[in-house]
Amino acid sequence: MAFMAVKFDLPKRVKLAQGLWLLYWLSVIFGILIFSFGIFFKVELRKRSKMMNNNESHLVPNLLILAGLVVCGVNAFGGKVCHDSLDPTKFPRWKPMLKPYLLFCCGFNLLLLLVALLCFLMQFAVYLTLAEGLKNGIKFYKDTDTPGCCFMKRTLDMMQIEFR
Repeated sequence: MAFMAVKFDLPKRVKLAQGLWLLYWLSVIFGILIFSFGIFFKVELRKRSKMMNNNESHLVPNLLILAGLVVCGVNAFGGKVCHDSLDPTKFPRWKPMLKPYLLFCCGFNLLLLLVALLCFLMQFAVYLTLAEGLKNGIKFYKDTDTPGCCFMKRTLDMMQIEFR
């Protein structure tokens, strides 16, 4: 069963492949950006780990890092397919793989939407973790004798100055 069976001559196929190649590499750049946001978020959470109750707070950055890496891999592969489809000798090798790759990309986009929704919903869990950590940190605000908590006053003060 053909799904939108369309025949392209060589100039139209070249133009389509070049446009898709550009979109795939633009998506790779956005994947790198998502990966960078995940790394940045993870580093910021580690910096403030004394202030947070670390039960669920690293799920969001780990999801962002994983999603960024997978986006880069999938779209780099798509860019390779588009580049090879410009060469008439390499195109027949990729032709049987195009329909499963398209279905995989559609499923992957649904998975990315699910990850984005999960990251949005986990915002509240990170907020609760920070609130509980701050409540626990306030107990050691003036305590300079407990090992590991002697710098809590300075940490809380610096956090308050940084975030106003």
